[in-house]
Amino acid sequence: MLNIVWPIFIIISFSYAIFSGNLENLNNSIFESTNSAIKLSIDLLGSMCLWSGIMQIASKTTLIENLTKLLNPLLNFLFPKLKENKKIKKEVSMNIIANILGLGNAATPLGLKAMKSMQEENKNKETLSDTMMMFIVVNTASIQLIPTTVIAIRNSLGSQNPTSIIFPTWISTIIAAVIGITVTKIIIKLTRGEKNK
Repeated sequence: MLNIVWPIFIIISFSYAIFSGNLENLNNSIFESTNSAIKLSIDLLGSMCLWSGIMQIASKTTLIENLTKLLNPLLNFLFPKLKENKKIKKEVSMNIIANILGLGNAATPLGLKAMKSMQEENKNKETLSDTMMMFIVVNTASIQLIPTTVIAIRNSLGSQNPTSIIFPTWISTIIAAVIGITVTKIIIKLTRGEKNK
């Protein structure tokens, strides 16, 4: 879909720039935005390398196992079918911890790994399991205590107070998570009831 949408936007932008006589401004903005994108990527690289490295080291220690035990009641509530599957629980825990630390880029590969493991356990390969649906919602809402990536972006763009985003992030992510989890639990319960009929 995006392969269609983006070319349409680009064609419309160039056409408008040509007909309105703003082609020079368009060229300047293209070069400025590419420079900004490269600078932002370099600024974020250090932060991402640091936290990804910490997560990699943590996965080799007992820290993740201890955090998984700490998150156990929450994981059992969210993913009741994973109670006995320690391997997937650990992968889900690592993803949730990365999201809590605001490490979206580090959380993505961890989330994909967890989804792959869940798909291996999924009996119906054509349909998402209840566990997979809940994981997608939890991963998307992703409660963040320290929005590291957003703080790094705000800092690189010259924000006077890059950490002022923390409290609004807590509010928005907690509300999103609570609503998402509640709706998903209701949908799972309703679909389970329909299957039992």
